[in-house]
Amino acid sequence: SPVMTITAIEQNTWVDVCHEDDLIDQSGVCVLLPTPQASAEYCQVALFYFAQLKVVYAIDNYDPFGQANVLYRGIVGSIGDELMVASPLYKQHFSLTTGLCFEDKTHIIPVYETKIVDGVVYLRRPSVE
Repeated sequence: SPVMTITAIEQNTWVDVCHEDDLIDQSGVCVLLPTPQASAEYCQVALFYFAQLKVVYAIDNYDPFGQANVLYRGIVGSIGDELMVASPLYKQHFSLTTGLCFEDKTHIIPVYETKIVDGVVYLRRPSVE
């Protein structure tokens, strides 16, 4: 799976992260986004593409249970009507829309707003509170 580096650093703005053609249906890729402090550090974001829906979901790539950046390698599916990814490490399930862990509601991972415009995938960094 490819890892792509994004250069824009502003928060709460739309950043083009990849092309729709770079994505694989119902599978994950990882993109690197500079941290809001504009330092040399990057945060990892997992993108999951659903071609039939023409939708990309973006969540933080960090698995808080396995303490590793691996969620983009997880298996996507659904629990009820909720789309989720199962961590490849200890198999916890995280909602692709809310970031909530199904097994442990005290763990919520960040989610990012996405859109596809003319075949380009955009991601919006959430505002830092």
